[in-house]
Amino acid sequence: MSPEHTSGGLVLEKTTSFQSVISAIPDPRQQAKVLYPLDEILLLSLCAVVSGGESVVDIVEYGEEKLKFLRKLAPFEHGIPSHDTISTVFRLLDPEKFSTAFAQWAAGLAGRVAGLIVAVDGKTMRGSKAGGETPLHLISAYCDDLRLVLGQRASAHKKNEIKDIPLLLDLLHIEGAIVTLDAMGCQRQIACKIRDKGADYVLALKGNQGRLYEDVKLWFEEREHENTALLQTVDGDKGRIETRTYTQSDAIEWLQERHPGWAGLTSIGRVVSIRESNGKTTQQTRYFISSLPQDAPRFAHAVRSHWGIENRLHWVLDVTFRDDDSRVRKDHGPKNFAVIKHMAMNLLNKAKEKKSLRVMRKKAGWNNQFLLQILRT
Repeated sequence: MSPEHTSGGLVLEKTTSFQSVISAIPDPRQQAKVLYPLDEILLLSLCAVVSGGESVVDIVEYGEEKLKFLRKLAPFEHGIPSHDTISTVFRLLDPEKFSTAFAQWAAGLAGRVAGLIVAVDGKTMRGSKAGGETPLHLISAYCDDLRLVLGQRASAHKKNEIKDIPLLLDLLHIEGAIVTLDAMGCQRQIACKIRDKGADYVLALKGNQGRLYEDVKLWFEEREHENTALLQTVDGDKGRIETRTYTQSDAIEWLQERHPGWAGLTSIGRVVSIRESNGKTTQQTRYFISSLPQDAPRFAHAVRSHWGIENRLHWVLDVTFRDDDSRVRKDHGPKNFAVIKHMAMNLLNKAKEKKSLRVMRKKAGWNNQFLLQILRT
């Protein structure tokens, strides 16, 4: 495919759709004073973070070392911008517009997600805390089947997730997908939003739902063998054995009458996990409501896949991208830098190299051709 050019001179192949992402974002700076185009700054930042960069200082150092290579991708007529220039761009850039553009780009990268699991969950970015301010809480939508972040939205606090999750869902292209959320997201308006987007849901229940939780719990305790589907799995690793029993029922007319207003509510589910480790046995029981029809293997897959957002997104951000050590703290900086990290992670995962992300990032920093391969994935 022949290279595509933007007004800023980018020559990346269109396969990454990177140009369309940044072309939709207005530059917040006074244009008469701009020496370093927005597209060059974002391209530089993405290349640096893919290649192991973790801060604005790293981005500048990377750019100065790789300027000759970068000029094959864009003019960089005035060289590499300073730390202050890059910081200013991240602080001023509209995070709403950047997140919207990111979600559109991620949708193109993902393709159809019908039948796949999209987990929605929040993570507090502890490194973003400045002075006495509350650290940024970021809600992400992650497809474990594809290993892709589909969207993100900043929230003032974990307690604000209830009102921010519908706004994140508005950004996503999830028709036919199965959206999973923990108990914080088990709200009527969120279930309604998911159904309006043409998706199904599996929502965890806890005591915060009051009688709904108690009624589902009591039904399984007293009538679990009536009209239910059952699946049992056994996993073992490093001396640990975990047995999970999934039970699901669509005989819930009584629940729909007792708790109206849940859009598309079709079934309820229970998961009993028994873990044996170091001679000790522990048991955990969780309950769910869902718009899925009765199908125990499908229900089990949705529940298990939800944990991918913790293990393969949040954990990777903390360990591989050193998220909690980030010193990008001012104004919109943390929100916008998080988009760059998510873009980098998506490109690395989409490359599907049989290597860890840590190794791939190092290789991208060492090998310009490998970096180009990732950018053009």
